[in-house]
Formats: sequence, C-alpha cells, structure tokens
Amino acid sequence: MVQKLSDRALTLALLTVSGISSLISRIGRIPVPLPLIQIAIGAVAALAGLKIGFDPDMFLLLFIPPLLYADAYRMPMREFGELRNVIIMLALGLVVFTTLGCGYFIHWMIPPIALPAAFALAAVMSPTDAVSVGSMIEGGRAPARVVHILHGEALLNDASGLVCFKFAVAAAMTGIFSFQQALGSFMFMSAGGIIMGVLIAWAACRAEHVLLVRGYDDPPTHITLAMMLPFAIYLMADAMDCSGILAAVAGGMTVKFTGVMNEARTETRLKATTVWDMVNFTFNAVIFLLLGLQLPDLVTEGARIARQGGVSPWFLILAIIAIQLSMSMMRFVWIWVSITARRLFAHVRHRQTVIPSARTVLIMTVAGTRGAITLAAILSLPIATATSAGFPGRDLLVTLAAGVIICSLVLASVTMPPLMAGMQTDEDDPALRELDAMRIELAQTAVQTLHAEQAALAHHEIDHDADEETVDLKQEAISRLLHEYQDSLKRLDNTAAAQSGIRATAIREKRAELALRFHVIRHMRERLHLRVMQRRINDETEATINQELDFIEQELQIEAHSLPRQAAGDHADTAAH
Repeated sequence: MVQKLSDRALTLALLTVSGISSLISRIGRIPVPLPLIQIAIGAVAALAGLKIGFDPDMFLLLFIPPLLYADAYRMPMREFGELRNVIIMLALGLVVFTTLGCGYFIHWMIPPIALPAAFALAAVMSPTDAVSVGSMIEGGRAPARVVHILHGEALLNDASGLVCFKFAVAAAMTGIFSFQQALGSFMFMSAGGIIMGVLIAWAACRAEHVLLVRGYDDPPTHITLAMMLPFAIYLMADAMDCSGILAAVAGGMTVKFTGVMNEARTETRLKATTVWDMVNFTFNAVIFLLLGLQLPDLVTEGARIARQGGVSPWFLILAIIAIQLSMSMMRFVWIWVSITARRLFAHVRHRQTVIPSARTVLIMTVAGTRGAITLAAILSLPIATATSAGFPGRDLLVTLAAGVIICSLVLASVTMPPLMAGMQTDEDDPALRELDAMRIELAQTAVQTLHAEQAALAHHEIDHDADEETVDLKQEAISRLLHEYQDSLKRLDNTAAAQSGIRATAIREKRAELALRFHVIRHMRERLHLRVMQRRINDETEATINQELDFIEQELQIEAHSLPRQAAGDHADTAAH
C-alpha cells in the first residue's frame, strides 16, 4: 500500500513540476530554453532525495510513440516531399558518417574503449532528438525550410541510429559483424516499420470512417482510441522485429493523409487538438525531468570511473566536450558537402535550387541536439550480473552519452539565439504568404456565396410571392454578413459581429444569420479542400485555416443552442442549417 502511494505521489510530483517549470520560465523570463530548465529542476529534485527508476524499454513505449506520431501528423506533407532528398541524406547518410567518424575518434581519444564499443556510443549519439529540436527552434526565427528539414531528420534518423547501435553492440559482445546482415536487417526493420505503420493506421482510419458515417462520433471515445493508436502501431511493429519508431511516424502521416479527422464533428476536432497539445507539453516536460533526475547519479558514477582509471574527472568533461565538438564538426561538413553536391547537380541539370547561407548551415549544425532516444538506448546496454559479463565499459559509455546530451543542449541554447537574432523570415516564408492569400480567397468566396443567396432570394420573392417579413429579415442578415466579409478583405480579420435579442423578430433574424453563416463555412471548406487537391496550398495551411473555421463554427453552434426553441413557423428560415 505504501509503495502504491509512493508511486502515485511521484507521478503527481512529476506532473506538477512539469507545469511549474514552464511557469518559472515565463514569469522569470529566464533566457534559457525550457528543456535545460526542466533538466536543472530534475537534478535539484534528485539531490533533494527524489529517486525514480528508469526502465529504457518502458520509457520508449510510453513517451516516444505518441510524441513522434503527433510530430509526424503535424509535419507539412508537401514540404516533406519537396525536401525528402535532403532529409534522407541527413537521417541516413549523416548517421552512418557520424557513427564511423566519431567512433574512430572516440577510440583514438580513449583507447580503453574498444572500437566496436566506440561505434556503439557514436551510433547512439548520432540521431537528433525531435523533442529537444522542437523546443530549441520553437518561437524562433529559423527559416521555414530549416524547421521542416530538422523536424523531418529527427523523425527518421532514430531508426537508422538504433540499427547501427544494435549491430555495434552485437559486435562488441560477440566479436562478429556482418555488413550484409546489418544492411539486410536495416532494410527489413525500416521498410517493415513503414509498411506496418501505414497498414495499421489505414485500417484504423477506415474503421473510424465507417463509424463516423453511421453517426458514432462520441468525442471522448474517439479521442481515447486515437490516443491508443500510436501505442498499438509501435507494439505491433516491434513484435514483428520492425522499427516501432518508423511505424509510429508512418502512422501519423497516414492518418493525416487520409483526412479522417475532417469527417469528425467540430467538437471532436477541437477537443482532440486540446488533448494532444496537453499530452505533447506534459510528455516533453517529463522526458527532460527524468533526464535531470538521472543526472546526479550519472555524474557521481562518472567521477568514480575516472578515479578508478587513475585520471581526473576533468578529463571526462574535456572528453565530452571534444566528442560534442567533433560531432558538430562532422555535421557541419556533411551539410556543407551535401549543399555543394546539390548545387552542382542543379547546375548540371540547369535547375534552380535554394542554397542556404553559412548562417543557416550553422543553425542546422547546432540544432542537432541529442535527447531521449540517446539516453534510453545507452541505458539499455546489458548490465554485468553474476551470470553475465555485461557490456564492456558500460558505465563509462553511459556517462559520456549523458554528458554529450547536456553539452549539445547547452551549445544550442547558447548559440541559437545570436544566430537567429535579426533573421527576418516572415516575408520569405511561403506558408505565411499562402495563409494570407487563402484567407483573402475565402473571404471572397463568402462574398460570392452571399451575393448568390441574395439573387436567389430575390428570384424566390418574384416567382413565389414569399412572405415579405421573412424576405426582409434574410436580406438584412445578408447585408450584415456582406459588410462583415467585405471588411475582412481589407483587414484580414474574421471577427464575427452578431447580436441577439429577446424579441421574436430579433430571434428569427439571428436564426437566419446563423443558417447563412453555416452555409458560408461549408462553401469555405469545400474551396479550401479544392485548393489542397490542386496542390496550390499545403496541408499545414489547410490545418491552420480548418482550426480557425472550427473555432468559428463552434462559437456559432454555442450561439444557436443558446437561442430559444424555434416556433413551428420558423422552420423554413433555418432549413439550410
């Protein structure tokens, strides 16, 4: 009973500190990225006596699938397709290059670390962390292309890094390594993970579509099942010895591509967005808190290892800094060589290509931070027991990896602000231009729809001798809406200006206006979807505007429900609704 209460108290403490850490950062206006603040808070809590065990397998299962799934869902698909070559070069080529280059460097610098063990350490540190990357560039002025590249790289390079890590560990433990087997295993794990993620997510979307068509759209049920989907994808892929990480990424992209969320009720979409935002914030915070909680023990263990080896603990600090600098240098070289090759290829084929500046290359270099995947993987190394020798030099490798994680975060937090200072990306960001252009076009669509309704109403009045009071009410509602949308064309402002009254005439007028508003929004959604199908805007623009329309529609639904029940004679007024 005491153990259960203790576990519950620890869970509540982690969740509470997650919220407090963000509050401290905002109120204190501390010029340090939130992840570093959370790591520091975790370290202070550990020194104060808070101890939490770290199970790498459970950590990967609980935190990584939903976070990568959500990041993949938010990844703009058009930009991902356009930048796929650059992303693959970083997610695959750079990982292999870093594993080999940094592995030899670690073995040269610290000869007691055998070459296979050095490769294992380099492999586990090669993937960038999607959580810390997002935290570093969030709210900054990094160019949109750089943000998309870094997010895409972080989503895909975990699989290649973990495969390299797996075979380096096997070589260190057994002394046997087969390049053909490693390549075949990588292809199977990667392709299998992607296929499993696509198939499972597609099947789930089809099942959800059937339920939605039949009217089963209960927001709590829908959101709960959606939350379980990344875990199911990860577990099923892992059971087939495929990459659960890539499966979760592929699943998130598949769900987005099917567009099944657009078929759900507005209430469901809004609540799902809120829940996912809360999960994303909480899980991100808990990851860095857990890292901070492990930090004092790792530092103590590192100092003990140094003393046993007859060297100063300062040597480990210098070694960590040297490893981080070597990895940053290799990353810079790889990015620069890739850009040069891309420029030459475009020149030979007489094509134009975007060449990033040296400043942008430096941002991409220092933004390659390490985090949760590195920590979880390095802690999964076998521990020496009475019946097993364990992984050679495990404690030293864990200490070095943890030090590089902290060092990469500190390096990014120190260098990113001055590098991004003064960068003006708004004018050059095509997504922002698309967003403004699409808002103008949707306002124009609303004006055209209202003119059509106005013409249809006049025709109905002439041909069918419609009730004069009803016609006047609708004409007045149309005039008000026309004025509003025409103003929005000038200000790009969709603020609604509606009034409700207690008199019967005012109530009927309000119902007519709401019916027209729902009619306009439906046509807006149709135009928005058409432009996506025509590839004139990307799905990130669609998602942004859809969310805006969702909030507007939700507000209109609240207004409609707050009105008194309509009389029998008023049904014709709101038939469109």
